Amino acid sequence: MSEQEVSTATVVDGSAHAGSSGSSGPASARRNLFNGSMGRNVGLVLALVALGIVGYVTAGERFASIDNVLTILRSAAVIGVLSIGMTFVITAGGIDLSVGSVMGLSTVWASTLATQTMAADTHWIVMVGTALAVGTVCGLINGVLIAYGKVVAFMATLAMMVAARGLAEMISNRQTQIVTVKPFLTFFRADFIGIPVLVWMFVVVAVAGWILLNRTTFGRRTIAVGGNPEAARLAGIKVKRHLMYLYCLVGFTAGIAAVMMLGRTTAGSSTNGLFYELDVIAAVVVGGTLLVGGRGTIVGTVFGVLIFMTLTNIFTLNNMSTSAQNVAKGVIIVVAVLLQQRFASRTRSD
Repeated sequence: MSEQEVSTATVVDGSAHAGSSGSSGPASARRNLFNGSMGRNVGLVLALVALGIVGYVTAGERFASIDNVLTILRSAAVIGVLSIGMTFVITAGGIDLSVGSVMGLSTVWASTLATQTMAADTHWIVMVGTALAVGTVCGLINGVLIAYGKVVAFMATLAMMVAARGLAEMISNRQTQIVTVKPFLTFFRADFIGIPVLVWMFVVVAVAGWILLNRTTFGRRTIAVGGNPEAARLAGIKVKRHLMYLYCLVGFTAGIAAVMMLGRTTAGSSTNGLFYELDVIAAVVVGGTLLVGGRGTIVGTVFGVLIFMTLTNIFTLNNMSTSAQNVAKGVIIVVAVLLQQRFASRTRSD
């Protein structure tokens, strides 16, 4: 399997054994692959190409210019890193509404006068460590509440969304905190072979996420928990502990995104990441990860992010209102969910 999928599989401590009753053989395997992950990825590629054509027709060279492509990639990088972490949580049947707020809190904490003074006296890595620590701790709190406190994920992360945003406002006194540590800005605003460092960070996180989900026991356990938590528990997987780890992971990626946001905007603010959770969840769902859990795709998530960021860029270049953007995004999300339901019902009938 090129992307992890579990529909008629029983995962036992890192091993997957398919139990399909359908036909077997090379032809059937090729058909199933095309109808599965490969088919979805081809569809996403075609959608991205179609958007590219629309962008070129409506905006011409402004859209096709190298500078604009890099602008799309920079915008996609921050949302993309958040989406990689969210893919794991949704694959396990969870949700995290707090990623945007946690990212905002991390940018504020990492850009306080005390943190920047320490970074200036020692090394800018202090700011990075602060952002990662804040994000991971917030994720840990979510994980403990959900896994051990038995709080519904929606409510626990909704509470964190509100609390993290409020704490960010208290720490910053609702003021924008400008990053003054020059070496930090020099590193994160640099280019490598013509491509921004932020984009390379997204690539590294995406590759690491793909390996973790598709080539490790951790990833297989994540899919097992999302497919059937009780069966996963009976198979020997410590479901509660694994869920806690997953929310720590999405918090950690929020910390990485916070560092990228600081490098991109040079400012920590309580408004950073506002409503990002909606774009993140939408990108993950459009990419092909099932909202009910049991199937996740990092490649699909990357394409989902690129599709949404390209669509936003096209609207911006054509001076379309944010209201029109929201309507378009809503339509795309509904279509993606309907396609997921169709795929799920077809899988059950096979």
